[in-house]
Amino acid sequence: MLSVLTSPGEDCNVLKIFCSPSRYVQGRDASRELVREMVKLGIAKCPLIITGLRARQDIEPVWIDIFGAANIDFSVVEFGGECCASEIDRCTQEARRTQAGCIVGVGGGKALDTARAVANGLGLPVVCCPTIAASDAPCSALSVVYTAAGVFEQCLFYKRNPDLVLVDTRVIARAPVRYLIAGMGDALATWFEAETVQRASRPNVLGGGGTLAAMAIARLCYQTLLRDGEAAVAAVRVGAVTPALERIIETNILLSGLGFESGGLAVAHALHNGLTVVPETHRCLHGEKVAFGTLVQLVLEGRDLAEIEEVMRFCAAVGLPLTLQALGIETLSPEQARMIAERTLAPGESSHHEPFELTWVAIKDALLAADALGRDFLAASQPKPA
Repeated sequence: MLSVLTSPGEDCNVLKIFCSPSRYVQGRDASRELVREMVKLGIAKCPLIITGLRARQDIEPVWIDIFGAANIDFSVVEFGGECCASEIDRCTQEARRTQAGCIVGVGGGKALDTARAVANGLGLPVVCCPTIAASDAPCSALSVVYTAAGVFEQCLFYKRNPDLVLVDTRVIARAPVRYLIAGMGDALATWFEAETVQRASRPNVLGGGGTLAAMAIARLCYQTLLRDGEAAVAAVRVGAVTPALERIIETNILLSGLGFESGGLAVAHALHNGLTVVPETHRCLHGEKVAFGTLVQLVLEGRDLAEIEEVMRFCAAVGLPLTLQALGIETLSPEQARMIAERTLAPGESSHHEPFELTWVAIKDALLAADALGRDFLAASQPKPA
């Protein structure tokens, strides 16, 4: 039975806040339902689709068919690859030029972050159609903005979540498996961060208290990863849509999205932002860094070794990184360790949601200890010579 956590110091005067997209649609060939769902919500006027080249090549024939059948004109602008200020401005100008009535983001997390930023700036409805399940970004009311060089810069927060999130599981099943695995790394942090935020009586991403619904969703997120993660990876390796894959896609996108936003964030995501100051990590996906950040958070909080080992077993089983070397850092210099730790503790970071005061030294030590645990775990998992 799912246990319900309550915080010993819970303040009944704190407003609890929960948010979600207006509508979530998921299934095989869901792309063909895009126009129908937009019409239902009254947001189908003159859409501008922000998408990458690969997604455009794969799905544009469907758009031509379904928008043409509905006599709806649409425009497409190709995403430049980074959710940064200049890209947001460029796509905003294109939306103005085409007199867009709504924004549709199709692609990975950064394309969808850009679409939400453009829609928010222009006061337009927004639709998110992820083509990979690499993060929980599609459901959120925020965008993560980087510099043009890929260094984390800021989060932009919006008044509302997307009007529609539409997930075509056939498209996601055909994407490289690394993206699904990274999405599981992002989702892995959801329960542990939400639990920490609740125990510490800290605010969630919305600035309020967490609801029972948010905590139950966050817990289910972790349970589903452990149950279905390996089977979902096997399905994507052969491009198959299976019940296990459907559940993991929902976990990566919907459960994790609702859980992180309404449950709250802590060290795992802040450590991700810290890691971006080291150029060697830029080849890694968001969820890959968050997975290692989860391990660092568990070490920092002094969690039981059995709990840490459960997380490490999951990461090893599906292919998530357990060491700094797996993130591209062959040798971590003292200067780099301090830079990562200090960025993790930057003002406004979610690391300050822990129930105790943190120092850069504590972050640095947890980083090194987590790396050592990961290396030891992997070494112990190697087959013994005959």
